Amino acid sequence: MRGPIEEPSDSPDERSTGGRGEPLAASWNPTPEEEPEPGSRRRRLISRYSWGLYVVPLLVVISALAVTQIVQPPRGSSGEGSAGAAPTSADVLDPPELTEAPRGQTYEPKLFSAELPPGGPVPKTGAGTFEVMPGTSPRIGSGKLYRYTIEIETGVELIEGNDSFARLAEQTLSDPRSWTNPRAGGISLQRVDAKGPRPDFRVTLVSRNTAREVCGYGNGLPYDASCRIGERVYISTARWVRGAVAFDGDIGTYRRYVVNHEVGHVLDNDHVACTEQGELAPVMMQQTFSVSNNELHKLNERVSQGTEIPANGFVCKPNAWPFPLGNHAA
Repeated sequence: MRGPIEEPSDSPDERSTGGRGEPLAASWNPTPEEEPEPGSRRRRLISRYSWGLYVVPLLVVISALAVTQIVQPPRGSSGEGSAGAAPTSADVLDPPELTEAPRGQTYEPKLFSAELPPGGPVPKTGAGTFEVMPGTSPRIGSGKLYRYTIEIETGVELIEGNDSFARLAEQTLSDPRSWTNPRAGGISLQRVDAKGPRPDFRVTLVSRNTAREVCGYGNGLPYDASCRIGERVYISTARWVRGAVAFDGDIGTYRRYVVNHEVGHVLDNDHVACTEQGELAPVMMQQTFSVSNNELHKLNERVSQGTEIPANGFVCKPNAWPFPLGNHAA
């Protein structure tokens, strides 16, 4: 996605205010409570709740008087339509912002859509250098040719093996639903490696801290994000491992989305909004943060992502592809 965005770090030294890019879209690390000293729990409970011995009976009396006053109609009134004036806006607390859940919520505690879901361990640090993964592909599509490499930051290790990232990224960009589809206007893609010609762009998996540094984590939107800067696509391992709330645990579809979205920026595509209620989200929608226009509108008010997102209530379905088949995201 365009512009940076991310989530609160597990520790203060992980927070960065580095460079800004074109982002997509909290950690799950509850701190254990200290064990109380023997006998201290009972004393604390008595100290904490002893006020209730005096206050609760008083509240009961006050409540009974209040009910009596409400039930009895005022003098001179027949009681019809005398329930009192409707509450004004000043009587109602403003609802908390940015809490709309775009899909059925399955995480506990409930998360704002842009926050990182809980999940497996995330590679936090790397060397800041990148290794080109071996492998090439034939030219896919017809039209202007873009060559690309698939790279991984030195020191980053995926549980399922680093070659799994390379395979999925290549398969995604070679799929006819991706950017080589004729409806893209004439684009062809070809994977090259270190022995081949210079690439036009590089798809790179990086550690959580590197992604935070280069994608501008903490510059107004503290949520883990991927981004494109220049010829390099930076894909955060935090998102690669855990995905996004909007995808409701569908990590495979999310991974294809993040590759297509960031490569879409390489191909000069900007962010867009959900265009119709209940339809598949455009791949250039910031689905890492939400598939709800209202949520993205709020985020853009805090840090502009270069596109005006209307607060029209539209909520789309998550989608990985620039040109999906019908109304199916898989």
